[in-house]
Amino acid sequence: MDSLSSLLDGFGTALSPVNLLWAAVGVLLGTAIGVLPGIGPAMAVALLLPVTYGLDPTAAFIMFAGIYYGGMFGGSTTSILLNTPGETAAVVAAMEGHPMARSGRGAQALAAAAIGHFAGGMIGTCLLVFLAPTVADLAVDIGAPDYFAIMVLAFIAVTSVLGSSRVRGFASLLIGLTIGLVGLDQMTGQQRLTFGSLELADGIDVVIVAVGLFAIGEALWVALHLRRRPDKPIPVGRPWLGKAELRRTWKPWLRGPAIGFPFGAIPAGGAEIPTFLSYVTEKRLSKHRDEFGKGAIEGVAGPESAASASAAGTLVSMLTLGLPTTAVAAVMLAAFQQYGIQPGPLLFEREPDLVWGLIASLFIAMAMLLVLNLPLAPVWAKLLRIPRPYLYAGILFFAAIGAYAVGGEPLDLVILLVIGLLGLLMRRYGLPVLPAVIGVILGPAAEQQLRRALQISDGSVSGLVNTPFAVTVYVVTALILCWPWAKRLVPRGRAKAS
Repeated sequence: MDSLSSLLDGFGTALSPVNLLWAAVGVLLGTAIGVLPGIGPAMAVALLLPVTYGLDPTAAFIMFAGIYYGGMFGGSTTSILLNTPGETAAVVAAMEGHPMARSGRGAQALAAAAIGHFAGGMIGTCLLVFLAPTVADLAVDIGAPDYFAIMVLAFIAVTSVLGSSRVRGFASLLIGLTIGLVGLDQMTGQQRLTFGSLELADGIDVVIVAVGLFAIGEALWVALHLRRRPDKPIPVGRPWLGKAELRRTWKPWLRGPAIGFPFGAIPAGGAEIPTFLSYVTEKRLSKHRDEFGKGAIEGVAGPESAASASAAGTLVSMLTLGLPTTAVAAVMLAAFQQYGIQPGPLLFEREPDLVWGLIASLFIAMAMLLVLNLPLAPVWAKLLRIPRPYLYAGILFFAAIGAYAVGGEPLDLVILLVIGLLGLLMRRYGLPVLPAVIGVILGPAAEQQLRRALQISDGSVSGLVNTPFAVTVYVVTALILCWPWAKRLVPRGRAKAS
C-alpha cells in the first residue's frame, strides 16, 4: 500500500504539463534515434546530457526514460523492415520480423512489436513498483559462477535452435567469440588480434558487428540476386492483427516479462540474453514451429515484450543499488551524479518525488509510444514499397553513417565492410547470423566472469559449480543439449512396447 500511495504521488508529479511535455519530447527523440542504425538510446542520452544542465532533475530523468523506451521501440522498426537493428536489443526482432515484412506482413510485425513493448513495459514497470527491493536482494547474492552459467545457457540455447544444423550454429558462435576477442585483455591489458593497430585496441563495437552482419550482408546478398529474381515492390499488408494472430501473440506478450524483467535487474548482458532466451522459448512452445525462420509472429512478440520488461528491470538495480546493467543505465547514473544525487537504498527516502515521478512517467511513456507507433505501423511498412536497388542503397548509406557515428574513425567503415562480406559468406554457406552476434555481445563478459570465478576458487574447476543457482542452470543447459537425442529414443521405445 505504501508503494501504491507513493506511485499516486508520482503520477501527480509526472502529469504536470511541463513533465508531460518532456516525456513526449523523450519518446519522440528516442523513437527517431532508435530507427537510425548505430545511434542507440545510450548515445542519445549521452549527447543530451549537456542540454539538461538547466533542467529540473525530475524533468530531465523523465525525458531520459522516454528516450530509453522510445529507442527500444524505434530499434525494432528498422530491424523488422530493413533487417538493420537500431540497437543490440532489436537484433532478435530481425529473425522473424524481416521475413514477415518480406512476405507482405510488415505492418502486422510492427503492430506485434509495438503491443509487445507496451505489454512488457507495463508489466515490467508494475514489477518495478512492487518487487524492486526483493529483486535487488537477489541480484546482490548472484556471483561470477552464476553469471557465467547464464551466459553458457544463452550460447547453447541459441545455437541449438537456429540454422540447418548444430554444427553450423556452433561455427557461427565461434566466429562471434573470435571477433569478441579483438582488443585489450580486460584482466591483463595485453593486446589480442589487434595486429598492432591502436584503433583496434578498444575492440570492435557490437553495433558495427550487428549492422555489418545484418544490414550490409543482407544488402550484398540481395544485390547478388537482383538479376535472378524480378524486382517487385513488397506489399504493405493490412495494418492490424487478426484473431488468429492475436491468439498466437497474447501468450508470448505475457511470457516475455517473466524472462526479461529478472535478467534486466542483474548485470548479465542487459536486454540481449532475455530476448535470445525468449525467442528460444517461443520456438519450443509454438504449435507453428515450422514457420520459425520464415516469419513466425511469436518470434517478434515474445522477444520485444522481454526487451521492454528488461528495461524496467534495469532501473531496479540502478535505483536501488546504484548498479548500472546497461549502457543507458550507466549514462543515467552519470546524470544522477551530475545533479549530486547518489542512487542506492536510501534514494527512495531522500528523493521520493524524483523516483516515483520517474516511475509514473514510465507508464505515461508506454501509453504515448503505443498511441504513436500503432497508427504509424502501415506508414513505416510503406518503406518496403521503395524499389529494392534504391532501398538497399539507402540502407548501406545509413548503416555507414551509423557505424561512423559509433567511434568517428574511418577504420570503422573498413571493418563494417569486412564484416558485411563475412555476413554474405555466412548466408551463402547456411550459417545463422544470430549466434555470431550473441558471441560478440556476451563473449567478453563470459570470459571475464569465467576468470573471476576461477580466481575466487584458486583455479579449481569446481568453483564454476559451487552454487545451487549455477548447478540448476547447467542442468537446464544439459537438457537442451540432450533433448534432440532423447526425443529420437522416445518414439522407438513406444514402438517396441507396442
